[in-house]
Amino acid sequence: MSAQPVTESVLRFVSPPPGLAPLTEFSLTSVTPELYSLRAVEADDVRLFLLDPRPFFPEYEPDVPGAVLTEIGTQDPAVLVVVRPSDTGSEPSANLLAPVLVNLETGSAVQTILEGTDQPLRAPLAR
Repeated sequence: MSAQPVTESVLRFVSPPPGLAPLTEFSLTSVTPELYSLRAVEADDVRLFLLDPRPFFPEYEPDVPGAVLTEIGTQDPAVLVVVRPSDTGSEPSANLLAPVLVNLETGSAVQTILEGTDQPLRAPLAR
């Protein structure tokens, strides 16, 4: 998967991310070099945080089906993961089971659930 940094842009999901239907267009804004804010264009109050997993999970290399890559038009997407911020008594975590894949040239994106893997839904982020 791509080692290129993600830049701020508008992402158009080929299908709504799980739980966010019917929303498909989002603005992606850098918060830190590894952390991004993903805000729905049509619903400003809908926001997720995405993380570049490489600094935190260097071994993370999701096995994405070719059909999913074809959907967004690249064989070398940028890979981001959804972050669950910490709340009372819990550490922040990353969803390694359902990465967000981005075609950096077109802004086409998809969140896919990896099949046949033991990747965690909530992988703790080291502080």
